[in-house]
Amino acid sequence: MKRLSLFPAGRWLRGVSSSAIRADLFAGLTGAAIVLPQGVAFATIAGLPPEFGLYTAMVTAIVAALFGSSMVMVSGPTTAISALVFVTLQGIAPAGSARYIELALLLTLLVGLFQILAGVARLGGLVSFVSHSVIVAFTAAAALLIAVSQLAGMLGVSIAGGGNVIERVHRVAAMAGDVNLFAVMIALVTLVTVAICQAFAPRLPGFLIALGVGAGVAVATDAANRGVEMLGAIPAALPSLSSPQIQWSDIALLAPGAAAVALVGLLEAISIGRTFAIRRKEPFAPNQEMIAQGLSNAVGSFFSCYAGSGSFTRSGVNEQSGARTPLAAIFSSLFLAAILLALGSYITVIPKPAMAGLIIYVAWRLIDKKEILHIVQTSRPETLILGLTLGAGLLLELDFAIYVGVIASFSVFIYESAHPSLRVSAPVISASGRRKFRNADLHGVPECLQLVSVRLDGPLYFGSVEHIEAQWQALRAKRPKQIHVIFYLKGVGKIDLSGADFLVHAIREIRAQGGTFRIVALFPPLLECLRRFHVLEELDTDCLYISKGDAIGATVRHLDQSICAGCIKRVFTECAEQPHHQT
Repeated sequence: MKRLSLFPAGRWLRGVSSSAIRADLFAGLTGAAIVLPQGVAFATIAGLPPEFGLYTAMVTAIVAALFGSSMVMVSGPTTAISALVFVTLQGIAPAGSARYIELALLLTLLVGLFQILAGVARLGGLVSFVSHSVIVAFTAAAALLIAVSQLAGMLGVSIAGGGNVIERVHRVAAMAGDVNLFAVMIALVTLVTVAICQAFAPRLPGFLIALGVGAGVAVATDAANRGVEMLGAIPAALPSLSSPQIQWSDIALLAPGAAAVALVGLLEAISIGRTFAIRRKEPFAPNQEMIAQGLSNAVGSFFSCYAGSGSFTRSGVNEQSGARTPLAAIFSSLFLAAILLALGSYITVIPKPAMAGLIIYVAWRLIDKKEILHIVQTSRPETLILGLTLGAGLLLELDFAIYVGVIASFSVFIYESAHPSLRVSAPVISASGRRKFRNADLHGVPECLQLVSVRLDGPLYFGSVEHIEAQWQALRAKRPKQIHVIFYLKGVGKIDLSGADFLVHAIREIRAQGGTFRIVALFPPLLECLRRFHVLEELDTDCLYISKGDAIGATVRHLDQSICAGCIKRVFTECAEQPHHQT
């Protein structure tokens, strides 16, 4: 288990090169431009003044970058977290009021503390039980939700926010008669420009070029006077240090909601972090990321930030823009601060449809189409998990999709662990002359008339014993004369009392038929379990082996020689020592 680091940024800062800094600067500048409209929109969703979204985009991104585990993930305000904050606080105080803001900051502090505690308790290991298909489906659902949420801006229409993908598409379709063709043209020009840049000149700052082209088209067509919405004025202010108002009555009131926000935030951040780590073949430490997210929220609560998490959109833009290290997220925050202070008036020339075109491109690139096809073609259980998660993300809510995926993953894990395979194997000679064991039933490999080699692939515990017992009885019914058993516990790390009882009963059953029972076990903890649960007491002194070949050699000497004399199969090489068939 990886140790937690007090300052993980030291690991990657030592390897930063001048070329990486240049790439991160470009990515940071692009990210700053992207987060401007996002921050304002997300703060509105959360029921907070616009500047709170921008503050959250600055502060949480820096803290999470310095203490996190992902190289490209960018933290800040997100759709799901913003909605949860509003749901948690709307019944307590009016949105946007001083009391509401006070509770939002305290909520953010509690969220951060819960996340830090989860990281210190190393609960990130639980994420390992979440199927990779959940991550793929959640990414696809998030990408589609992000793309659909930009359709209104792309078409130049105004619709109500919130809802799932289907609801959002329905609202947009209902406004088809109000489509602004100038907005569509600007969005398409921006989208095509960034696609061409990324395809043919990936080293150029394609996103910035596309934004410039989109803004240029808007100016050339006088789009602002033709109904195309621009970004508008942004508050020119930086976050200042202030302490959340802490009262025990408020803590008790907000704690349940804070726990829910903390959980969804961690699932979002870890899902995003793992997604990009897998894609980029980089390490990722969930426990470290939990602490980083917690610190970003706890620190942010002192700088007028509300709860944030990893952002799919900003992380996707960051990667697509060529980011190499977390410096890109830090640069993005610094550029955002500089833009607010120095260039606020110029931001108004950027049309919202251009931003929509960029974000739609990013969303399309987030969908791992090849991996989805691979999952569907190779694994039914993983396909089920993928379908449930994707369906929940599209038809319900994005944060609920995570819960569905996690539950589906645990269900499949429990089902498969309770249904391990018990297979009969028999030897074949390969082209190189080596002996290999194959599934006898599947490949039709000849078997010995007296000896059966059985292999258990999977855990042997209370949850799987019933299934294994049923397979064992079916095996014995099909092979009643094969009374000499070699039981190979492949991949079995440990067994519990129920598993030990099964082995004891199987040993006694074979002995009652006049046969022998030998166990092949390799793993030291498994051998200790066999001893502790008295399985070894049921075996003869020479019936425990670490090599299947040794077990076969010992068993062959106990076979009925009269049967061997009439056998022409000679399944095992050890059969050469037995009496030959006489014609």
